[in-house]
Amino acid sequence: MFPPDSDYRDERLSESDTRSKLIDPALRLRGWTEAHIRREETAGAIDIVDGRGKRRRGRTDYTLRVRVTPDAQPVAVALLEAKKNQLPPDHGLEQARLYADSKRLNVPFVFSSNGYFWVMFDRSTGLTSEPRPMSEFPTPEELRARYEAMMGFRLDSPAARPLLVRYPGGEGTRRYYQDAAIRATLEKLARDATQEKPGRALLTLATGAGKTFIAVQLLKRVADAGQLRRALFICDRDELRQQALAAFTNVFGTDAAEVKRNPDGSNHAKNARIHIATYQTLDVGNEDGTANFLLEHYPENYFSHIIIDECHRSAWGKWSQVLLRNPDAVQIGLTATPRQLKLPEKTAGALEDEAITADNIRHFGEPVYEYDLAQGIEDGYLAACEVVRAQVDIDETGLSIDQILALKPVDAITGRPLSREELEELYEKTSFEDRIMLPDRVKAMCADLFQRLLETGGPEQKTVIFCVRDAHAQAVAREMGNLYAEWCRENGQAPKVDSLRTYAVAVDWTFFCVLGGECLAKLLQRG
Repeated sequence: MFPPDSDYRDERLSESDTRSKLIDPALRLRGWTEAHIRREETAGAIDIVDGRGKRRRGRTDYTLRVRVTPDAQPVAVALLEAKKNQLPPDHGLEQARLYADSKRLNVPFVFSSNGYFWVMFDRSTGLTSEPRPMSEFPTPEELRARYEAMMGFRLDSPAARPLLVRYPGGEGTRRYYQDAAIRATLEKLARDATQEKPGRALLTLATGAGKTFIAVQLLKRVADAGQLRRALFICDRDELRQQALAAFTNVFGTDAAEVKRNPDGSNHAKNARIHIATYQTLDVGNEDGTANFLLEHYPENYFSHIIIDECHRSAWGKWSQVLLRNPDAVQIGLTATPRQLKLPEKTAGALEDEAITADNIRHFGEPVYEYDLAQGIEDGYLAACEVVRAQVDIDETGLSIDQILALKPVDAITGRPLSREELEELYEKTSFEDRIMLPDRVKAMCADLFQRLLETGGPEQKTVIFCVRDAHAQAVAREMGNLYAEWCRENGQAPKVDSLRTYAVAVDWTFFCVLGGECLAKLLQRG
């Protein structure tokens, strides 16, 4: 498989030498300059050995990008993997892995080359080509044409203009997956605009991956492309609003303002282009169906762009009024922890969760990009996890009806005390916290978890706790908050309001994931 004129056909080259001595020269001959190529390098995963973290070397990806104009932001279209020159060009390639890599980088094509030949995986068809010589490697123009055909729009069209806007501050300000998420969103919106459909997109990224950064960069590129009239960023907690306000102000300056009622009744954000609000400040989601502040200050189709943060944690009824009053706006949903419903039986709570998930998917569509906790840990951007098993005695032995009644059980949804008859109908060993809430059990598990926090860096380290239901998450958050407040009192320090946050994921088993610092985490898994 070696061309007769190869200078290295008898040498065994490493992958890096294969890149520099064979692949790079061949790419240059086909029109690929350094302006077209970016070497994306991850931070490198952290291994925990004997309780101490050791960082591995990060992965380097060879990303091929096309440029519409010299001043435009290059658009990634392909990933190129180098193989040692003595190996076949498709050595070690599997269709599933190629598909995963193309999704991770958000590119439609993955190439593999040993410096002499190349093969190409096409994500749209799932097909891998036969080996072809590097002298026939696609040029930037040819790959751009393939990309545009797959995407359904031209890169020089008005709909694609935000894709070509450069990052403020340069590309060093973003991580590879953030760029992939931003491109995936802008590609989806360009496709919707080309097809004259409402712009809708859903992004799923793990907590800590930088969703606010992505939201800011999305709106900045849309604004610099001349396509932003007014935007609304809406979240469900004041602390998230303050974080978002700081991030948006850093980029948009006084064009970003928080939504709130001034003493004279006016809207504090009236003259801003970026409005940052919570459901509470908009006065939406009320039981009587009113949305006083929204209706009073914002006419229909007031916003050209709306971003809903943590959309998985809010019922459709909360933010639907905002979206339905702005049907022509581009609408983007952000979620950190998508609901994963694996319960063997469809309880009332599971059906409620499914309804929220269905509303998200029905409105925004399937996620355009996903970056989960496992990928973040593998890349070295999120803290690694060490598994430590912990179990409450009753999970092993179960409880009798009389024992449960003595613990004063309540309905996990309504908080109403449960009767013996209701317990006999609901009772199963595995239904704790999903259908039957046992306060003593929550207290015991939280006390154990809090003690582990104290032993592994303190209670103010970043913590994510996964629970079976929102009601369970709220009970855990309340108990952890109380334990933290008591600890602060005993240690003579003021508590930090946002030190502990709780997220809920519906699964068929409960687990606690504690993320601490750069290199230490504890995963406490039940059963």
